[in-house]
Amino acid sequence: MDGLFPPAPSRVPDVEDRFVGGRPRDELWVAEYLPHWTVPSRSAARVAAAGASGIRLLIEEDQLDWREEDAPLRVSNLQTAVFSGPVGSARGTHRHRPGLRVRTAVPTRLLWAPSSGRVDVTVSASVDEGCMLAVWLVGVEEGSARDCGEICVFEIDASAVGAGSVVARCGLKAHGDDRLATEMRSVTVPVDAAQAHTWSVEWGPAGTVIGCEGRVVFWSSAAPAYPLQLMVDLFEIGPRSGASAYPKSAVVHAVRGWSGPL
Repeated sequence: MDGLFPPAPSRVPDVEDRFVGGRPRDELWVAEYLPHWTVPSRSAARVAAAGASGIRLLIEEDQLDWREEDAPLRVSNLQTAVFSGPVGSARGTHRHRPGLRVRTAVPTRLLWAPSSGRVDVTVSASVDEGCMLAVWLVGVEEGSARDCGEICVFEIDASAVGAGSVVARCGLKAHGDDRLATEMRSVTVPVDAAQAHTWSVEWGPAGTVIGCEGRVVFWSSAAPAYPLQLMVDLFEIGPRSGASAYPKSAVVHAVRGWSGPL
């Protein structure tokens, strides 16, 4: 690790959610995973309260795969924007798989989509078989299909969570943005990721810096410079487990965000 992560801005966050009552706020979150590429019965998140505050993202036994052709892949996701073209078009946020076409046209909702800023996300990762918890900032693409890069704040596989450390992936993914280069890194962080811990990211003209528990784990001089939506995802990847393994879960305790410049 490469030093101390910058302290949070002294001003009040532009967005903040502690998920009191275990519900995502409609004015901040779309509780679906990229709904335009699939249908509502497959994109809708499953959630539950996680105590007095916090939200538990769930994968339940009867949950459908996000798309039949991508099976096995089940996901519960919260995102802060949504955009698509008309049914049948290839226009929409996060064209991360070849051949995607819009199946459900959705109205554009930019609930929070900064072009620079800072995000702090406090989570407890899943330790359930086949699961991955991830936080991304992804180009909305409303203005241009070229604006599709991604900041991967972290991806944590359940199998990588240990009692005293976790191996996570973080960095930048260019996808179809020819102004960016993909820069991904596996990092070992000395935290029990199954317990509450905080990941942070700042991005803007000076580049991108990602940290965990106040320590820098990734830095790049590059950064996307267009509206990004925040995505918080729990995936189950691979064959279904036995019925007794469900529900599988991860907890999002709090999210704070500042739009740039900081």
